[in-house]
Amino acid sequence: MGTTSFLTRAQGLLRIRNQLVRECLAEVLATFVMMTITLASAAQKIAFFETKGNLITSYLGGALGVMAGIYTAGGISGAHMNPAFSLAMCLIEQFPWWKFPIFVVVQILGSFISAAAVYILYYDAIWHHSNGTLTVTGPQETASIFATYPTDFVSIGNGFLDQVIGTGVLIIVVMGIMDPRNKPVPKGLEPVVVALLVLSIECSMGANCGCPLNPARDIGPRLFTYLAGWGPEVFRWVEGKG
Repeated sequence: MGTTSFLTRAQGLLRIRNQLVRECLAEVLATFVMMTITLASAAQKIAFFETKGNLITSYLGGALGVMAGIYTAGGISGAHMNPAFSLAMCLIEQFPWWKFPIFVVVQILGSFISAAAVYILYYDAIWHHSNGTLTVTGPQETASIFATYPTDFVSIGNGFLDQVIGTGVLIIVVMGIMDPRNKPVPKGLEPVVVALLVLSIECSMGANCGCPLNPARDIGPRLFTYLAGWGPEVFRWVEGKG
């Protein structure tokens, strides 16, 4: 009884009653879960394969990460996890504009924290693969674990168009899934369908720029790599990155 009473009191003290705070914490957690699975699956090519060719592992990790994130906080914050999706929700008046900058910040924060977690998780593998030098280019580069980079034949214009089209397809289909007048998805399976959508986009449109489809997915980890030792080169358009 004593233990139960203590836990009840602790839950009462720790309970967050402010709805906005609850939504922000849920959004951070959902983005963290999504990004940790996504980045950790990318890191395995360094830890186990020592090659840049195992794309299916990264693609599956990204899709399953999205699914896990939606299941984590979909009922609290909507599990946007993506500023582009938050913006689309604002444009169709399903999300208040005043919340938009707040959600963008917490989404980037969740991605940043997840990058730090994956860096710690694969610290030994990263430093072993890089021979003690954190680089963005070359055979020993490790920056692509965290952020996406263009292949050597992609121009800035083509890269921009690549992301506009990929993200546009993602948002259009997600909006179709959410539309109650459309063909419904079985209740509870929406995250699975979205994960399959993400996987299909990654498999068909990932060759140019790695298919981030999400500003927070790229900005947060890229900012982490800049601070963690990769330097300002992570923000440059790097030719021959591949």
